[in-house]
Amino acid sequence: MITSLLMLATIVSLSLPAAIVFIPWAVLTGNATPLYNAAQRIVRASFTVGRIRVVTSGLEHVPAGTACIFMANHVSNLDPPTLIPRIPGRTSVFLKRSLMKIPVLGYGMKLGEFIPVDRDGRVDTAIQSVRAAERVLQKGLHITTFVEGTRSRDGRMLPFKKGPFYLAMETGAPCIPVSIHGTETMMAKGSLKIQPSTAYLTFHPPVFPRDYAARDELMKAVRTSIASGLPEWMRT
Repeated sequence: MITSLLMLATIVSLSLPAAIVFIPWAVLTGNATPLYNAAQRIVRASFTVGRIRVVTSGLEHVPAGTACIFMANHVSNLDPPTLIPRIPGRTSVFLKRSLMKIPVLGYGMKLGEFIPVDRDGRVDTAIQSVRAAERVLQKGLHITTFVEGTRSRDGRMLPFKKGPFYLAMETGAPCIPVSIHGTETMMAKGSLKIQPSTAYLTFHPPVFPRDYAARDELMKAVRTSIASGLPEWMRT
């Protein structure tokens, strides 16, 4: 637990002054980019303190100046802070609505135009989330989504949710498959304990929705790409 506490202390101690400066700036100017950048630097600092190393490959595949949908597998609560600071430019994120209710952090994510998602299975709320994501993409921001919709308990890939692929087909935005592994041994589902180690991120070449006649075909292509960057045992 020592690593977890050190990382938490780093985040809290750096986040308070950053929030005092950058949240009012975002409210007054309508520009949340300085707040976003400060948050990413704080996350990187906490990883340094926690002795978590991130090995990244494939960033050359991300098209410059294009709003993309980053689609990753999900094996740990460490996946978002591992991935998001390493995405070129600014990204919005699909996340559980309950996270938006966390004091200060939730407000900061709202200013950053993160997109809350309900897990009630209702079509109307899913459509609202997709429409919000469309508006974000139109502004030139990326979207990041963990396409399984929840963390895998054993590291093996779960079925993908259809919403992100509906968004991709609607907008035509390039899909960037991302493979994440290593984090599953650092912070298991249901645990707060963090074990210092190395995480691996692989950004794959874009998958373009225009090349597929149906959403399921696009989903299959993205799944194949993500699986190609994972250890064999995680691919099923």
